[in-house]
Amino acid sequence: MRFEQLEQFVALGVLHHFRQAAEQTKISTSALTRSIQTLEDEMGYELVKRSTRSVKLTPEGELFLEYAKNTLSELELTKKRIFQSINGNTDEKLVIGYTNKASSIVPISCGQFLAQYPHVKIEMQLQDQHELTRKLQQGEIDISVYSQAINSIGSDIHLPDQLILFVSKNHPLAHKNDISKHDLDSYPMFGCFSQSKQVQTMLNEAIDSLNKSSSIKVGSIDQVMMGLAKSNHFAIASIEHANTVAEHSELVQLKTNKDLSHEQLVIQTSQQTAVGEHVEHLLSLIKKAATAIN
Repeated sequence: MRFEQLEQFVALGVLHHFRQAAEQTKISTSALTRSIQTLEDEMGYELVKRSTRSVKLTPEGELFLEYAKNTLSELELTKKRIFQSINGNTDEKLVIGYTNKASSIVPISCGQFLAQYPHVKIEMQLQDQHELTRKLQQGEIDISVYSQAINSIGSDIHLPDQLILFVSKNHPLAHKNDISKHDLDSYPMFGCFSQSKQVQTMLNEAIDSLNKSSSIKVGSIDQVMMGLAKSNHFAIASIEHANTVAEHSELVQLKTNKDLSHEQLVIQTSQQTAVGEHVEHLLSLIKKAATAIN
């Protein structure tokens, strides 16, 4: 059984006409007839029902048609893989999305990559993180690159730079790296007023966002610190009290996004992207560039 015979049988199975199938496969009608007869002899089953007007496949022929199509498809795929392994993928394209914070990493890495894989086309897209996530999920990009703070407070807590959260060093949240609003629900809150109207407005908005407006206890910084040392409260205050809190041996400031100077690079690939050797190489270049910059 030869691959040409499978091609000829597929043409006959699709066109249901000997002359048309013979023309498509560029052989004579008599040669196609002999080819089909040879297949039937090898299989031991009648594959085709012949009439003066049309050609119809037998049930066995229908099964063999499916096998022939699958075999030819696998053959083409194997040919393509062999060609790519020798010559590279001449029509491959990678779409890379990245945030502004990764803009000093991705273009450099892609330039290094293209020097070694000139046959691969690369499209770079500068996007915000939310759009990167959406595009990666939809398969619109192959790789996304962004940076995020390490050990940041929960993403549903957002404090301006002028505010701090702090607790007793023995508080259950003192050494937790990922804190959400839900974590704070079960703990009462102290607040320390600020002399700045602008900062006080921020304090009020933060207290509202944490759902503590009706239960918060307010006092001076000394009163608040004394209260924390003897309770399971957490506290909020303006940045003007940061040094006072830091110097108190019994208190710990909770780390929020604004407090973290270190960030980590997050590199993700789409589920539709085949992570071959060249993609792995590009990912390694991105990680190497990030390490060099940091």
